[in-house]
Amino acid sequence: MENNQQQEHVHLLIIGSGPAGYTAAIYASRANLKPVLYQGIQPGGQLTITTEVENYPGYPEGIQGPEMMVDFEKQASRMGADIRYGMASAVDLSSQPYKVTIDEEKVITADALIIATGASAKWLGLPSEQRLNGSGVSACAVCDGFFFRGKEVAIVGAGDTAAEEALYLSKMCTTVHMIVRRGEMRASKVMQDRVLKTSNIIVYWNSETLEVLGDGKVEGVKLLNNKTQAETVVPVSAFFVAIGHQPNSGIFKGQLELDEQDYIKTVPGTSRTSVEGVFACGDVQDKIYRQAVTAAGSGCMAALDAERYLSAKEHA
Repeated sequence: MENNQQQEHVHLLIIGSGPAGYTAAIYASRANLKPVLYQGIQPGGQLTITTEVENYPGYPEGIQGPEMMVDFEKQASRMGADIRYGMASAVDLSSQPYKVTIDEEKVITADALIIATGASAKWLGLPSEQRLNGSGVSACAVCDGFFFRGKEVAIVGAGDTAAEEALYLSKMCTTVHMIVRRGEMRASKVMQDRVLKTSNIIVYWNSETLEVLGDGKVEGVKLLNNKTQAETVVPVSAFFVAIGHQPNSGIFKGQLELDEQDYIKTVPGTSRTSVEGVFACGDVQDKIYRQAVTAAGSGCMAALDAERYLSAKEHA
């Protein structure tokens, strides 16, 4: 470590600031652990790119995702959490106290660490997809499908998540146009069968998305058939991308046990990772539910686990 790097020691460090990170900060502050939270590259996490949130308890009228994250942050601040801008750029979990480098310039040492770095939806990388993101383009059918009930929608993807989301959409939308790049799906046989037996799901095999059409809102999608080279325009009101998520766990490779998809492994029923005193919560360790409410619940678990760990350490 270079001598010119600033150093600071904290009792509990939380990295990441979605529902998981902020909830962990609320609980840890109330337990007098004096947590320091670094917000990361996207303060507020994925919810800041979600428009309307209608499925989080306690908001009967619904709430905008960014506004909800401001509420979470204010509550954590009011409880005494030290919330800062900055992103963890490197970690050293080989010995205690753990070392986390922020923005490649400042080293924080911590007695315990809570990781809440989340996951990022994978996108197709089309300019039109980014332009209409939040205006009918979404990476979460469970979050946003409700707004397009009674309409025609498109979904791109071929795995279990895509199949599950297509089935979810089929219950509320008139027609679901499912775009599959190859001549087969990756989804499990049972999920494929369900999709193919659902009368209002139309599957476009060997097809890729050229462009999402619309000005200010989604009006259609332009497809290319890889086999015939034919282009088709399908009129739809929403375009859902279900090609997977990438957990933001890169800096922990080789330091913590990750699964085959790079999600941080936690001991079932806890937030404990493979390193003592390091806890993980939210979407960086949850590939099944990926909801704001489950992320918040796991943030609470991480703070309680950290509190018990630090308390046991002090009394050892």
